[in-house]
Amino acid sequence: MPFFCWTGCFAICLQLLLGTALSNLPTCNEGDYHYEYTECDSTGSRWRVAVPNEGKSCANLPDPVKGKDCTFSCDSGQYLDIKNQSCSECSAGTYSLGTGIKFDEWDELPSGFNNVATFMETAADFTGNRPDSCDNSSWIPKGNYIESNRDDCTVSLIYAVHLKKAGSVSFDYQYLDNNIFFEFFIQNDQCQETSSSADKWVKLSDNGEWMHHTVLLKSGTNIMYWRTTGILLGSKVVKPVLIKNITIEGVAYTSECFPCKPGTYSDTAGSSSCKLCPRNTFSDKGAKECIACNLNTQYSDEGSSKCLDRPPCTNKDLFQIHTVCDMEGKTQIMYKWIEPKTCREDLPGAIQLPASGQKEACPPCNPGFYTNETSACSPCPFGTYSDGKQECKKCAAGTEPVLGFEYKWWNKLPSNMKTSCFNVGNSKCDGMNGWEVAGDHVQSGSGGSDNDYLLLNLHIPGFKSPTSMTGTNDAEVGRITFVFETICTADCVLYFMVDVNRKTTSVVESWGGNREKQSYTHIIPKNATYMFTWAFQRTNQAKFSRGYINDVVKIYSITVSNVMDGVASTCRACAMGSQQLRSSCVPCPAGHYIDKESSTCKECPVNTYLSSHQVYGKEACIPCGPASRSNKDHSACFSDCSWSVIHENQSLIYNFNSLSSVTTLTNGPSFTSKGTKYFHVFNISLCGNGGERMAVCTDNITDVTAKDMEGEPEDISNFVKTFVCQSTVIPSDSKGFRTALSSQSVSLADSFLGATASTSLNGTNIKPDAFPAVNKIPDINFYFKSSAVTSSCEKGRATVISLRCNPTKLGHGDISVPRSCPAGTCDGCNFHFLWETAEACPLCTENDYQKIEGACRKGQQETHYVWNEPKLCMKGIPLPEKRTAACESIDFWLKVGAGIGAFVAVLLVALTCYFWKKNQKLEYKYSKLIMTANSKECELPAPDSCAIMEGEDNDDDVVYSNKQSILGKLKSLATKDKEHSFESVQLKSSRPQHI
Repeated sequence: MPFFCWTGCFAICLQLLLGTALSNLPTCNEGDYHYEYTECDSTGSRWRVAVPNEGKSCANLPDPVKGKDCTFSCDSGQYLDIKNQSCSECSAGTYSLGTGIKFDEWDELPSGFNNVATFMETAADFTGNRPDSCDNSSWIPKGNYIESNRDDCTVSLIYAVHLKKAGSVSFDYQYLDNNIFFEFFIQNDQCQETSSSADKWVKLSDNGEWMHHTVLLKSGTNIMYWRTTGILLGSKVVKPVLIKNITIEGVAYTSECFPCKPGTYSDTAGSSSCKLCPRNTFSDKGAKECIACNLNTQYSDEGSSKCLDRPPCTNKDLFQIHTVCDMEGKTQIMYKWIEPKTCREDLPGAIQLPASGQKEACPPCNPGFYTNETSACSPCPFGTYSDGKQECKKCAAGTEPVLGFEYKWWNKLPSNMKTSCFNVGNSKCDGMNGWEVAGDHVQSGSGGSDNDYLLLNLHIPGFKSPTSMTGTNDAEVGRITFVFETICTADCVLYFMVDVNRKTTSVVESWGGNREKQSYTHIIPKNATYMFTWAFQRTNQAKFSRGYINDVVKIYSITVSNVMDGVASTCRACAMGSQQLRSSCVPCPAGHYIDKESSTCKECPVNTYLSSHQVYGKEACIPCGPASRSNKDHSACFSDCSWSVIHENQSLIYNFNSLSSVTTLTNGPSFTSKGTKYFHVFNISLCGNGGERMAVCTDNITDVTAKDMEGEPEDISNFVKTFVCQSTVIPSDSKGFRTALSSQSVSLADSFLGATASTSLNGTNIKPDAFPAVNKIPDINFYFKSSAVTSSCEKGRATVISLRCNPTKLGHGDISVPRSCPAGTCDGCNFHFLWETAEACPLCTENDYQKIEGACRKGQQETHYVWNEPKLCMKGIPLPEKRTAACESIDFWLKVGAGIGAFVAVLLVALTCYFWKKNQKLEYKYSKLIMTANSKECELPAPDSCAIMEGEDNDDDVVYSNKQSILGKLKSLATKDKEHSFESVQLKSSRPQHI
């Protein structure tokens, strides 16, 4: 006998081994037991055994018999009667999938489902604080569907099934918010994933609709996980994921039929599904038909399980509309009850429907439209324009129409707009108006209940390509601007969503609560087919009533520029073609403006870029900022990685080419209150690359998304490409993900404004003093700006990158953020980064090194060159090599000096002697004159002459006698002797002496 598991043969063994003991028990009746199949053995066989019902003990159970093959199954609408081992049809009021099971009732968690919530313990390791518990986070049954958690815990809804053959699982879901990650995957009994990565990540819902997801199942054990993780980086609350109608195909058999849930019925036998009860009817569980409500006093929505009493009518139950303008240019104000009408007019306090038919003057047509012979507004033909109040006029020579759409009068919804209503539950509001026109604005309608999504869609087939636009480029192909306000008493939210090329709808911006009248602009970067959606929800609570019917959103105007096949309200000057073209308008090449005098295209001057809004006149060319230049198309300015500046009377030259490649800064980690770890990742494209924006940030939610992006580079729905961008990244180890997840990618810098040295650039909000200077080399500040406007950043985002010279940090160096703003920003709008690297140092020049000369040795002298300390330059002029030159010995010069010194000394002595001798002669002659003057008393004969006569020899020898010393002269002066004392001098004369 083949082997089978002990759970399958337990009843057989019990009967064989304990037959004697069981003989004392009462005999089993047919209602005391039921049949079950044993587990299949290795041959695919099983046995049918009788098992006593719970709480029953009896003997003489039927003997086990051979069961149906393990692969046997019944068709849909049938079940397997184990007693007879044959398929039977389900009775009315029940249904069966045959080989499947379906979960469509969510009043409570069905049997077999489990909730598992987790948070990261590692958060306490970094912050020191234990994160909030996730014990209260779970999937919550809501009747017709089950709702995921709204916090940032990771919560898994788990169900396990064992299949004998391959099957499938399918479910309907609503996934609106990309701030919550939703994944569905399957594991086997060894915890190995069996589903592909393409099936793992669930796509966002389109326009708030219920989506269907199907995944194949393999034979054996399949453990299914519906897992959600909210990413709450602030106070924002995510929109939960909703799931309903989980169906599993491939089970071995269905032993019974399932009763129809309340609000549904099955009126025929052999049904594979149940039908919804129509409005104003209801049904209980297992109903074969629906029961009608008393229409005078009760009502019910589609698929209801009970009837509700009709309340008195109030102002919340009616609305007014404007009829189409008649031939007289009049419109009538009409009042109508909101359908389906659920109130009563005959109750105390109820209001009556106001009288309709009051006439008012029709508002004018929207710009670009005109009133034709009928009362409707028609678009102006191509080449013409109108302000909406007058007939269409042809553009004058040398001008062309400015195409687009401008809706500011709302007597009728434009042809490229539609409105709808979507309910999160099974109740439908498709027949109701999501939005209603109201003359000078369009406003949200009533809907079926307060938690309905009221949708307004605007379809734009495309924008004029850059080649057909005068002088412009593909940096901005158009923009949409709308003026709105919200009036709310509950937690209402207005969502503005964008769908690109009919792929995925993403939320661009949202506004909650009361909002004053304001304007919002969204820039269109690429030419594609767009669907713009405004979705309004009065409350996200599961309320199926109209308690907040007066909470509304009003949109006053919607303007879309440069629309393909649009209409024109004005004309603008255009460039004229040649005479052969009969002076028709021609598009200017990129970077060219229209000259006012000649109406021809002229290229913008060097280092200017063409304005995206004005191409007429030379003033349309805007000068680039300091240290920037224009690209070849004059569409933007950029830094070519080179710059020079005068600082403290010194010329500094910079070359940042080594920093031109994309650099990544990972900032964090940070943790949410529930312990989810995440990082802020910044990609920076500083300069170079011909002005092309090289930094890319991707919403890497699924592997399929990445593949789609590679295959279709023009798809812009999943990534941004700019100078500086930011992504929020959850590492793979944070929530047990198989790969790191990247989301919330935003551009921080799509235009370069210029660069300065340690000063603030005019027109920016960021001051460069966030990082105090540390050396005498100035920081170089690069200024960027993002044109994307959000509700929190009305002027867009701005970014400044400060480059600091740090010779110790080679290569790309380090990038940091201010300590006071660890996320790189304190307000979410202005970002600041400090980039320290040796590549930020100026190029070396001759002023950065000094020369040192060595001593002369053996006729050789060495000259060395060293950098100034600290060295604050890189590259540039290299340090000169050591130089060696010949030199003469110092002994030779000493000898020459000594000789010259001796010669000078001799010369001085000789000159001294000469002048001393000459002085003595003069003294003698002077003394002789004195003696002559005082010799009257003497009898000596007078000399012939006291002067040297002509022909006399002036070289007479002088002989001194009794010459006094200097001491003697002093003594004679001291005694004041009256006698004249003279020195006796013997004169030598050539005359004979007679005395």
